[in-house]
Amino acid sequence: MMSLSLASKLALPYERPRENPKPPNLNLSPNNCKFQTLHSRLIHNLNVGHLQKAISTLDLMVDHGLHPDLSTYSLFLKSCIRSRSFELGKLVHAHLLRSKLELDSLTLNSLISLYAKHGDWAKANEIFESMGNKRNLVSWAAIVSCFANNDMEYEAILAFVDMVENGFYPNEYCFAAVIRACSNMEDISIGETIFGSVIKSGYIESDVCVGCALIDMFAKGSGDLVNAYKVFVKMPEKNGVTWTLMMTRLAQLGCAREAIDLFLEMVLNGFVPDRFTFSSVISACAELELLSFGKQLHSQVVRYGLDLGHCVGCSLVGMYAKCEVDGPMGDSRTVFDQMPNHNVTSWTALITGYVQSGGHDVEAIKLFCEMISSHVRPNHFTFSSILKASANLSELSTGKQVHALAAKLGLASVNCVANSLISMYAQSGQMEDSRRAFDVLFDKNLISYNTIVNAYAKNFDSAEAFDLFHEIDDMGFEASAFTFSSLLSGAARIGAIGKGEQIHARLLKSGFDSNQITCNALISMYSRCGNVEAAFNLFSEMENRNIISWTSIITGFSKHGFADRALALFHEMLDSGIGPNEITFTAVLSACSHAGLLSEGWKHFKSMYPKHGIVPRMEHYACMVDLLGRSGSLSEALEFINSMPFMADALIWRTFLGACRVHGNIELGKHAANMILKQDPYEPAAFVLLANLYASTGQWEEVAQIRKKMRERNLIKEAGSSWIEVENKVYKFHVGDTSNPNALEIYDELDRLVSKIKELGYVPNTDLVLHDVEEEQKEQYLFQHSEKIAVVFGLINTSKSKPIRVFKNLRICGDCHSAIKYISVATGREIVVRDSNRFHHIKNGTCSCNDYW
Repeated sequence: MMSLSLASKLALPYERPRENPKPPNLNLSPNNCKFQTLHSRLIHNLNVGHLQKAISTLDLMVDHGLHPDLSTYSLFLKSCIRSRSFELGKLVHAHLLRSKLELDSLTLNSLISLYAKHGDWAKANEIFESMGNKRNLVSWAAIVSCFANNDMEYEAILAFVDMVENGFYPNEYCFAAVIRACSNMEDISIGETIFGSVIKSGYIESDVCVGCALIDMFAKGSGDLVNAYKVFVKMPEKNGVTWTLMMTRLAQLGCAREAIDLFLEMVLNGFVPDRFTFSSVISACAELELLSFGKQLHSQVVRYGLDLGHCVGCSLVGMYAKCEVDGPMGDSRTVFDQMPNHNVTSWTALITGYVQSGGHDVEAIKLFCEMISSHVRPNHFTFSSILKASANLSELSTGKQVHALAAKLGLASVNCVANSLISMYAQSGQMEDSRRAFDVLFDKNLISYNTIVNAYAKNFDSAEAFDLFHEIDDMGFEASAFTFSSLLSGAARIGAIGKGEQIHARLLKSGFDSNQITCNALISMYSRCGNVEAAFNLFSEMENRNIISWTSIITGFSKHGFADRALALFHEMLDSGIGPNEITFTAVLSACSHAGLLSEGWKHFKSMYPKHGIVPRMEHYACMVDLLGRSGSLSEALEFINSMPFMADALIWRTFLGACRVHGNIELGKHAANMILKQDPYEPAAFVLLANLYASTGQWEEVAQIRKKMRERNLIKEAGSSWIEVENKVYKFHVGDTSNPNALEIYDELDRLVSKIKELGYVPNTDLVLHDVEEEQKEQYLFQHSEKIAVVFGLINTSKSKPIRVFKNLRICGDCHSAIKYISVATGREIVVRDSNRFHHIKNGTCSCNDYW
């Protein structure tokens, strides 16, 4: 309604009116020596910028009953506005009121500007309302600007409409101010109406401020970079600010490459970039991870003599941090240390860099403590990053202290902080605290809901996750592709294929079934839930595949043990012109490892850098160690580890230790365990794997010694658990679990099955029991393992036509693996087990892993 009215009001001849202001009334002052002396001193102080001396002189004049004329007062007010000395300006206003002078439009406009820039919009509006017929175009421009600059968009637009209705045609300042007020989603349609008037008026081609305001309106109001760029191109006169603004909006709205191209064009056109320009283009470099170009920009910053202040310094810190993923963060820290002083932005940039680079969470927390010691108050972004570091380290006590500080500073209910709190508590299994962090959020958004939904899904509470999903609808939010991806990811984590299928059906109804993000999430969900064929069917139907699509399906076939299909898809991907990334190669090498394809694995490993420019990382070396270990080449695997270009981490040595356990090599196993414990003396996995190795050869004294060391170091082995989804509900089991209402039926069926599979040749592998007890007792321990209980529960409660899908948080026990193979023969059922390492497709007594995992 407003836009139609506005359009009609602006349907005027489009000549720009010229104002003919009346000459100022000089109001000749008393011609006496005292007045002239003080007045001259006042003018001199104003001219040289000594405002404190000027106000002292004015006080002295008033004490003698002398007042300068309006032009002097106006000059004084403008000096206060220009130097942002707003409190002095208010004192000048007080003297003006005492002078009893009749204020003219010039002085009143200066007063409006003074209070508007001071943030006191109410006082500015009061002066404007009192002006009556003294209002001129400058007055209207001042009050529209006042409202626009104080985030009062609606009031600014109304003032603009009132101005037109009062017969004033807007000038460039009015247009620029009201366009700023329309730079949001709610008012963009009004802005587009005003845009038509701007085009007819000619200001778009003659005024830089109007052009910049329009660029911002299109970019910020609707993300319309096409029209924003059209305005930019249409502007015949551009300055450095214009170029920088366009570049910044491109970078912010996901067009980093175009932002860099515009920067190069700006330099070629002879414009000198300033610190804001460099900050923007360096941020674009970070987004694209163009480290070499970022370094060139860094050298240009030095060449132009720009210091590493907060603007450029923070961008460089962020750029090096993002481009040095898995690196030592050396360059980021160097830039940070070279900055002359630090504020919350620079500290947060460095802390965030350490958290995002991976493996530097301890350093991030140390930096946070330094920041607090430096009396720099953290903001919501700082808290968000440091809470992620606490979650990564599983440092719940540290996280709680950070939470307490955030609450004290009133930031715990800010979205990004609350979302990090939700994730941190959920990661520690503290769902009550996680939910509390969600509930205190005053303004919940889709990200908040996605975070808490993921939290419940990870903690096996799919019912609560779906209740929250329905709440999203009730709250009036429109579920996005990311919402569905979040739910699918949660379903995939716990293997809840029934829930995943429900989400898939909802996707079809919502029209997201062709969305690339959700399709990739569906491929991952079906694959991780054990139905890799459904995942492949979805992949085959996709029209637009990206590297994530290909990598997801290759990873799926790799994890399921179908190496031939994984490698065939990899070659098909290369033929389609899509280059692999680090994760793709992890999937390819893992496929070779699972299938024992030694020569094929070496071929792909050696091609990574020469053919594809990918430097092998720790996980790629781990795949090769696993591949060598699978083939029994333990000495060659050790030699390979020692030849690595960097020190092997615990992942490498755990992989090697696992191979030593399979092949019964105690000496090399001890060496691997010692290497793990050198890096982390409190790593329980090393003790457990070594204990398994000793137990398999009956060395019980050594097993007892390991158990003693674990007790002394207060180390606890992660409890094994298995779960299965039946009729859209997840049932979880622990060792010897009797909590299920049907426990008696489960154990009766288990006893019956054990007798049957023993007849088929099953012999319990009691060497895997890490207790020096009687054989019969060892067998009882084995029969109470969680994966056996879950399989039996599935046999009782699922249709014979469907495969049983069981999920386990640790690697499947060797005895359970053997028993389940026999159970598949005894029952004629296909049983799929997903452990922490891979899938086991067990059917008719054989497994896709070929008995190596």
